Amino acid sequence: MVQSLPPLQSLRVFESAARHLSFKRAAEELHVTPAAVSQQIKALESHLDIVLFIRHPRGLALTEAGRQMWPMINAGMTQLAAGVEAARAGIEAPQLRVTVPPAFGARWLVHRLQGFTAANPDIDFTLNTALTTVDGSATDVDASDLLALREGDADVEVRFGHGHYPGMRADLVTKVRYVPVCHPDLLSGEHPLRTPEDLRFHTLIHDNTALDRSERVSWSDWLSAAEVSGVDASRGPHFSNSNLALEAAMDGLGVALAVDPLVDRDIAQGRLTMPFTVAMKSRYAYYVVSREDIAQRASVVRFREWLLASI
Repeated sequence: MVQSLPPLQSLRVFESAARHLSFKRAAEELHVTPAAVSQQIKALESHLDIVLFIRHPRGLALTEAGRQMWPMINAGMTQLAAGVEAARAGIEAPQLRVTVPPAFGARWLVHRLQGFTAANPDIDFTLNTALTTVDGSATDVDASDLLALREGDADVEVRFGHGHYPGMRADLVTKVRYVPVCHPDLLSGEHPLRTPEDLRFHTLIHDNTALDRSERVSWSDWLSAAEVSGVDASRGPHFSNSNLALEAAMDGLGVALAVDPLVDRDIAQGRLTMPFTVAMKSRYAYYVVSREDIAQRASVVRFREWLLASI
């Protein structure tokens, strides 16, 4: 049975090309040339005596045979990688240690983890939070920020930052915007929030999670973008953790500037509302980061692909 199988490398190339529907992206992933990918696919098609891809001017499509073959090859490659990793690590099941910013973990990731654990019951998953996963500088990352990854205390980090991490693989998870949020009760009462100018009657909540002030969208920035004058942008309490700032807003303390993916669930469930539509793009974004030498480890690949698909 095994002797009748085509070469493993050609199956690996097919799995990547079918997943990306691109010879170029498969070549980048496998660190070969697109021509080498094309040659491997032709050799596989010749070995099986079937056509696997339809080559269109604007891209690739799988044939019916290719569509039937890919899920099984994908599952086989995943299991093969997991088996090799388990043997290499001397464990029965792969382990995955993920460190994320506290607010991202509490307000986004933890509510969706059931999807990952249900699809990957064989992975022993550990989730940690740390403020060191928020970049401290616009141009460089302090060595201590990435120490957990460099010393092997974490396999994957979700970082909120600029995305430039030498020696690491970093994939963009999502760009973000800062939006104003508050408890729905502030939309009524003695001074209802109806226009941005009404903020002069309300407490401004400041989130100082991003250590670099040049990368932190402030109330001064937002008020300028909304063309509002007469509001003191410096007043109000400051919090060093986004979670604390959002909890204060949910308790009715005032209005906070929040990163939009972190408040979608709270808005949908009525704990927060967005009184105004003015939003500001951040130069920071969320990235999933791992060391290059373990970036293709099965558990790391499965978490990275699940995270990118989920968001």
